[in-house]
Formats: sequence, structure tokens, C-alpha cells
Amino acid sequence: MSQVREGDTITLHYTGKLDDGTVFDSSVGRQPLRFTVGANEVIPGFEAGAVGMSVGEKRDIVITPDQAYGPYFEELVKIVARENFPPEVTPAVGLMFEMQLPSGEAIPVRIIEVEGEDVTLDANHLLAGETLFFNLELVSIDKTASSIILP
Repeated sequence: MSQVREGDTITLHYTGKLDDGTVFDSSVGRQPLRFTVGANEVIPGFEAGAVGMSVGEKRDIVITPDQAYGPYFEELVKIVARENFPPEVTPAVGLMFEMQLPSGEAIPVRIIEVEGEDVTLDANHLLAGETLFFNLELVSIDKTASSIILP
């Protein structure tokens, strides 16, 4: 039976959970996820967890922050004055937007606290610092020409 190897394009269903069991994403009821193993299209731990699977196989994997979205950096949390927002924007917890850096690069940030005239912004990924738990089910493997071994 064929198993997933680097270079294969695979399709799988997944459910991602946090340590407390909260589901943060799932393909169940939607189209399965399709990606090429080794092409850096998904987080490294997710790719590694699929390697060696066979079609129809189900697998539970655990991905540490270093193989997912990295550690949580306190220095990416900043307090800014409410007056820095355009007048038509009312800062609210959970609001996400892009902030332009002096270098011209835009980074995604979200508001995590609003207190008086202070608005606290967080530029960490929502899943930074989290250990992720995934249930995987491999749907298909599309072997590429480079991954076929001829006799």
C-alpha cells in the first residue's frame, strides 16, 4: 500500500484542537485540505505528521509550538493611544487589522484589550505558544513523477 512521502500531493480531513479540547479548525463537513508535502504550504509539524500515512488511515498527532506557530512573544504586545485610530473606527477586543511598520511591511494585529484611552495590540499569531492536537484522516495521495520509484 502506498504511503505519504515528501513530494506527494495529499488530501486529508483534519480537526485541530487546543490543550483544553477547544476545536480551532476543522475540515469536517467541508472540502478536505490539499497540499504538497515538503512545499511548506502548511506548518512543519502538520506535514511531518502526515508522512507515512496510507489512504484511509486515521492518526492523532501533537504539534509543539516550535513546529507550529512559534512561541508567544510578549514584545509583540503594544499599548497605543485610541487617538491613533481613524475616527470612524471604534476599537474593540477581537478586532483584527493590518498595521504598517516603518519598513513598509504590513503585519496582522488584533486588539486584546481596550481600557480608557489605551488600546492593547497583539501581533502574535492567534496560535503562537500553543501545543496543537490534530486528528487526521488521509483521503488521497497523488504521487508526483519525482516520487515514483521505477524498478
